[in-house]
Amino acid sequence: MKEKPLFVEKQFLGLSRSWLLTRLVLAIFCFIIYYIEENRDRNADLLLVVGVSILIISGLLTFIIHYKTSIYEQSMVLDGFWTTSRVKIDFGSIKSAEKVLYSNFMLNNPVYNLHKKGTIRFYTRGKYAIKLTDKDGLVYLIGSQHCDEMVRLIGERIR
Repeated sequence: MKEKPLFVEKQFLGLSRSWLLTRLVLAIFCFIIYYIEENRDRNADLLLVVGVSILIISGLLTFIIHYKTSIYEQSMVLDGFWTTSRVKIDFGSIKSAEKVLYSNFMLNNPVYNLHKKGTIRFYTRGKYAIKLTDKDGLVYLIGSQHCDEMVRLIGERIR
């Protein structure tokens, strides 16, 4: 029998504000140049096709799940994008959980299971993340839209 998760959050790849804005500005640029072009030859038609393609791809990206975070009674499971491996973090090995600012940068790339400077990062969008420190000193930085609720649930499980 499968255990029912206490909390589930899905992070969608196309909903990152900065990259969504970048794609929309690029599409609008294509449409403006297409409109300004007096002699609508094949090159101008190509701009129209590129602009529409950017909008379609942007729309499709809003339905693609980058990763799903599930909190169970004894562990947290991060299930990633198509062929990525599933990451399971056991609460028995977690020493602390806190809400932190993910990064000072305005543009952050979505990452899944990125090992960098002693930290394992999972991020799609948002300003805040959950910082989990295990007993071996390994740090997990997990981006979330519901950090407060996740920190509360994890804090209850590690006590």
